[in-house]
Amino acid sequence: MDEIRSRGDAERLAEMRQQYIGRLLYRVYRTSSELATAKLHERGHTGLSLANTTALIHLDVEGTRINVLAERAGMTKQSMGQLVAELESLGYVTRSPDPADRRATLVHFTDSGWRFLRDSAAIKREIEGEFAAILGEDGLASLRASLERLLAAEHAEGEVNRRE
Repeated sequence: MDEIRSRGDAERLAEMRQQYIGRLLYRVYRTSSELATAKLHERGHTGLSLANTTALIHLDVEGTRINVLAERAGMTKQSMGQLVAELESLGYVTRSPDPADRRATLVHFTDSGWRFLRDSAAIKREIEGEFAAILGEDGLASLRASLERLLAAEHAEGEVNRRE
């Protein structure tokens, strides 16, 4: 066991883990999400948790089915249903039958939900401004373009895998 876990190996592995791009992306995502949540609280959205905002970011302005919200967020329909119930009790969303399929439920923003949307758009601009102050406008644009290329490649690869 000592041969496998020498001190040098442990240090190199620990550093590799910290520098892994996935971990760095997650940490930046988590930091920006926590910052956005704090800024939302400053604007009066004090009842919202990070989980609540995760559900809200997947909600289309014209309304979205709970199963679609769950799929987008990578969670079960039951868990998303709980988040929607919390958001409904907080006054951010309302549920109604889907006119295209009465068995399905559509989730819509309320007036408070629309205020959340406007506030979150302003907050996103603030946070991106903070990132631009660190990276520079060109650096931020380059980061965005790189992330979009990675996502496009993943999407294209997923399409190829689904066809095979």
